[in-house]
Amino acid sequence: MAPRTIFRKTAMLHPDRLLPADPAVRATARALYERVADAPIVSPHGHCEASWFAGNAPFPNAADLLVTPDHYVLRMLASQGVSYEALGVPRADGSRPDVDPREAFRLFAAHYHLFAGTPSRVWLDHALHVVLGVPERLGPVTADAVFDHVAARLASPAFRPRALYERFGIEVLATTDNATDTLDAHRALKAQGFGRIVPTFRPDALTDPLREDFAASMQRLEEQTGEHVADWSGFLKALRARRAVFARLGATATDHGVLAPVTADLPRPACQALLDKATAGTITADEAALFQAQMLTEMAAMSVEDGLVMQIHAGSRRNYAPSVFARYGRDKGYDIPAPVAWANGLKPLLDRFGFEPNLQMVLYTLDETAYGRELAPLAGAFPTVLLGAPWWFFDSPEGMRRYRSQVIESAGFHNTAGFVDDTRAFLSIPARHDMARRMDAGFLAGLVAEHQIGTDEAFALIGELAGGLAHRAYRTGTGQAAPGSDRATA
Repeated sequence: MAPRTIFRKTAMLHPDRLLPADPAVRATARALYERVADAPIVSPHGHCEASWFAGNAPFPNAADLLVTPDHYVLRMLASQGVSYEALGVPRADGSRPDVDPREAFRLFAAHYHLFAGTPSRVWLDHALHVVLGVPERLGPVTADAVFDHVAARLASPAFRPRALYERFGIEVLATTDNATDTLDAHRALKAQGFGRIVPTFRPDALTDPLREDFAASMQRLEEQTGEHVADWSGFLKALRARRAVFARLGATATDHGVLAPVTADLPRPACQALLDKATAGTITADEAALFQAQMLTEMAAMSVEDGLVMQIHAGSRRNYAPSVFARYGRDKGYDIPAPVAWANGLKPLLDRFGFEPNLQMVLYTLDETAYGRELAPLAGAFPTVLLGAPWWFFDSPEGMRRYRSQVIESAGFHNTAGFVDDTRAFLSIPARHDMARRMDAGFLAGLVAEHQIGTDEAFALIGELAGGLAHRAYRTGTGQAAPGSDRATA
């Protein structure tokens, strides 16, 4: 891969940002950070669109690039009374408000002060000043100048999606795709031989019978596979067939979003009875939860067969504001954390598959109280369990510190899955990895200062945290752990 051409030095951002304040510790942290600052980016979980790279069309404007796709940004603005309509956010029906992007960007710039002290501010400043080369701080007075500067950049071939992919030094980029997605953009990319952009199998629309798109998704699944999906065996065969399609296009993982990480291991007649109610539209909320629980176990069984890494994201009350969901659809910022019980919930699955050599699960939570209480002990004992990066609200400097302090003592570094950026905002990818590398450098420097690890160990670990662990966790690199191997020494 060609060397990265992102320039980290800019007059607008301090070179030691986010590093420890203590001068002695900062010096070690700076050296650790410099070791990995320009390392290739491993992005095995995110929400960018493969079509951006297949079509390679210019990004349209600063508002559509930096504001409307970023639910972190949208929710902060909404909290201060800024309407999604005024920002030009696309509606669920595919229509868009008649809003001049320049006006939307002015509105964003007028409220930029709201992001002080937030990770969004760190990511946005990095995108503006490091990636886009904006020479002045964003605010009401500079909004038009910044908008025009970004427009000029986006008109250049150097800022097309493929050029930025190369400039960011991305080694692998995983998208997240519905199980019934056509994957046409991925096929085009594979035919064109561009980069390493792979799909991720997300079957939530088929495993949650209460979703508004469940019936339509089941119909598409039957059409795509030719299986009779109202029959339990046919349903599972159809899912296996779709997983195989994803794997042929490079997928290495699946992803499952659930409120609670509950699993079940039911006999087939009970499974068929739940499926009958789901397809008839008569399933109750409790029965739907049991159906989802069984489907997590079935997905684990399929991962044992095909080797796809199983990601579980739990503890998010998704689409919490029904009026926003009805007008704008999913993933528009209204996710709220919920407490969850991992050990009890996963027990049926782990009782059956907890020591299967071909199963690898990566667990993410929005319940921080579970880190030390359940997740680190589970990851520190079961060879099938890895602890995912701090997610959503905790993908932040303090969230990363809390994560490390609660997890490492029980699970160690090598039972974690490395960093993932989990973003829809493409320009935030290098910013998020930069933040994580700075925070990890600071954490390791603290361990060195306390004489818990040696400097040589810290330099080895920073490379693992910057990419090695993620490659092995998601089986995306040449050095990933083979099924049944020791994760710590792979």
